[in-house]
Amino acid sequence: MSGSPQDPATMSTDEKLDFLMSAVTRMMGQMTTMNGRLDAHDRRLALVEHAPVDPKDNDNTSAVLSYQGGRTGGIGGLDGFRDLSSRPTEDGHFYGRRDNVDARGGGGRGLQEDDGRGWGGRGRQDDGGGQRGNQLLMIIVDDAGAFLPAINHSPWDGVTIADFVMPFFLFIVGVALALAYKRVLDRLEATRKAILRALKLFCVGLVLQGGFFHGVRSLTFGIDIQKIRLMGILQRIAIAYLVTALCEIWLKGDDDVDSGIDLLKRNRYQLFIGLIVAITYMALLYGTYVPDWEYQISVAGSMEKSFFVKCGVRGDTGPGCNAVGMIDRKILGIQHLYSRPVYARSKQCSINSPQNGPLRPDAPSWCQASFDPEGLLSSVMAIVTCLIGLQYGHVIVHFQKHKERIMKWLIPSFSMLILAFSMDFFGMHMNKPLYTVSYTLATAGAAGLLFAGIYTLVDMYGNRRPTVAMEWMGTHALMIYVLIACNILPIFIHGFYWVQPKNNLLKFIGVGA
Repeated sequence: MSGSPQDPATMSTDEKLDFLMSAVTRMMGQMTTMNGRLDAHDRRLALVEHAPVDPKDNDNTSAVLSYQGGRTGGIGGLDGFRDLSSRPTEDGHFYGRRDNVDARGGGGRGLQEDDGRGWGGRGRQDDGGGQRGNQLLMIIVDDAGAFLPAINHSPWDGVTIADFVMPFFLFIVGVALALAYKRVLDRLEATRKAILRALKLFCVGLVLQGGFFHGVRSLTFGIDIQKIRLMGILQRIAIAYLVTALCEIWLKGDDDVDSGIDLLKRNRYQLFIGLIVAITYMALLYGTYVPDWEYQISVAGSMEKSFFVKCGVRGDTGPGCNAVGMIDRKILGIQHLYSRPVYARSKQCSINSPQNGPLRPDAPSWCQASFDPEGLLSSVMAIVTCLIGLQYGHVIVHFQKHKERIMKWLIPSFSMLILAFSMDFFGMHMNKPLYTVSYTLATAGAAGLLFAGIYTLVDMYGNRRPTVAMEWMGTHALMIYVLIACNILPIFIHGFYWVQPKNNLLKFIGVGA
């Protein structure tokens, strides 16, 4: 196929298959090129593996390693993760100490396993800090979508930059858990602490996104418990974290790992859980009958207006009659859902689509109904994203050579992307509010490629400078998130103005002028 790209909806089956085959061919060519480069790099790495150990270092936990062509571990990089010496923590984990790498005068900073609390302290792996910082950049991009629609969430089907925020974060949580729970001596104690951390995160999410903090135009606080939003971003992360942590604590095999197949066998029960979760989600999404329903909204004069939504369908993935929304309404109650649904910006609803705007005269009845993009059923697939990240973290733990790691990340990443676009072409569209299987695979594949790219930049070539800012944001992730979620940052930006409130900092820098 040549020329301008066609709309997949207008392609014939043969054209779609031709497109996919050409994409696969290009990807394989790129992987072959990468494979040759990795072979050359690993030949240089072999010099490092035979470096002498300092005889004064009795416990063999440090070595001065250097080779011509650059450093292998970076500063706190993945290749420094060693098992030469370790000590147990209070909840049964080991702090694995890394070799102190000094390449061309650069001192190594230790990568330590934490006790399951995620990536905390200065022991953070630079790749993860950089990628998590990238998530915070994307959260800021997400918040900026109100005045930069090009980077706002997709109103329904399809993905934009902002739609990668949540799955990328969940992916890196999974990677972190593979390192945090590398060894667990006391499973019950580790489980207790994982549950406690998840509950804390869930409660923080209730406060930040439940409606307690009001908008920049209403500088008040407080929420009616009968209308508090029960689900949200941190709540979803808490659920995915807890399930993935329990899988890593209880369902990790003890098989020896010498190849990718061995790794799959070792973690077969975790993969089985992910498969069961995905099948359950698809069965509920496409098999649940959605009856007609109605809702009320408040209008001027403290009155309520009722709307009737006609459904009576099964397997619908549109905004009004999908099983995801129905399950949330039945279990949580529509009053506890997000009151500004993303589909209000769709072409069916908004005159100014893809921006918010007045309702179209012929807008469907569901356009003003509450819908939670972090609801119960959609959060089920978020668990799968976290489990995929967990498997990428296992590659770090069990394989030492750059080539092995990169190839074991690239192959599944490209495979997931190919499968995701195939599903999208044939009608199972990528959809962030529903967190569809195709969306899960596409975002996980993209996260895997980004992770491999940062790893190559930082750990293979020692070029840490481009990721310093993102790493700093990654170390202060929760603080930055609170500033945004509680509207503290938006209030600050809007709070300084000249003469009139509309002449604020945003107008000064040319945004929203």
